Amino acid sequence: MPSLSLVVLLGLLLVGSAAAAQPPVSSSVPGARRIELSPEEAGSASEVVVSPGLSTMLLFDSELQRESIELESRQRFSLVDVGQATLRLVPSVSASPGERLKMVVRFRDGAAPSTAVFVLKVHPAKAEATIEVYRARRTIETYQQEIRDTRAEALQCKEELARMASEREAPAGLTGLLFNGGLDLHGVAGHVLTRAVEQTASKGLEASIVNSYRANKLVAADVWIELKTGTRPWRAEGATLKGRLGEDLTVLRVWQVTPILPGKTKGRVIVEAEAPAAADQGPFSLKLWEADGPRSITLGNVTFP
Repeated sequence: MPSLSLVVLLGLLLVGSAAAAQPPVSSSVPGARRIELSPEEAGSASEVVVSPGLSTMLLFDSELQRESIELESRQRFSLVDVGQATLRLVPSVSASPGERLKMVVRFRDGAAPSTAVFVLKVHPAKAEATIEVYRARRTIETYQQEIRDTRAEALQCKEELARMASEREAPAGLTGLLFNGGLDLHGVAGHVLTRAVEQTASKGLEASIVNSYRANKLVAADVWIELKTGTRPWRAEGATLKGRLGEDLTVLRVWQVTPILPGKTKGRVIVEAEAPAAADQGPFSLKLWEADGPRSITLGNVTFP
């Protein structure tokens, strides 16, 4: 039996939509984020995350005025492809992480809302691949889809909380590794990668020591980073491990005790990821970036035992 809150919600939707029937909305693209536009919120900006070298596609349910797209600092984009109802953006390497660029899109039919405003937030590595933008009044189907999405997100959060609780309850040290299945009879294997990696870093950052490790279904990159005098302290906020074919390992945690201080001793950053198959040896590209700042470091040719 459906919950009382769900029944009430659907009943309100039926009453609100009885006055004007709406055409059905096409099926959502798997993994796409939905942005709903309404006349009451005209002029409000929606944030979209973009990244240098990565494509972000916006799919609209209305035809665009292709010649009237306003994009701040358009020269910072290597591709701006405006279709009849699509807009593809690829920032260039000149787009700085943390930068926020305004974009205004106008619709051809003149109905309200006549424009859509977006704030493009530049992230060093994670771009939203697909965004669906809808102007029409939301139908029962869209609410049902949102309910399904919300339930899926809630289930994912519940599983993550259970995993975190399990980790907190588990013992530390070697016992904890055995308890969580992170260690088998093969133990832990390690590689020294300091001379093998190819690094690209923001000015002032340098990886002086790089090691990699493998346990049962887990891998870790152990990076010691130095920060030159005259720069601000640096702390890793996130990381990606990307293979040559674009595949990503699931990063479980980025561990760093304290921020790295300029001109002081090197700081240690450990990135742990899932690698269920022994074939996940690499090479991978490891990228680390700071929170709300432009400085990042990328290490290529990272392999695991």
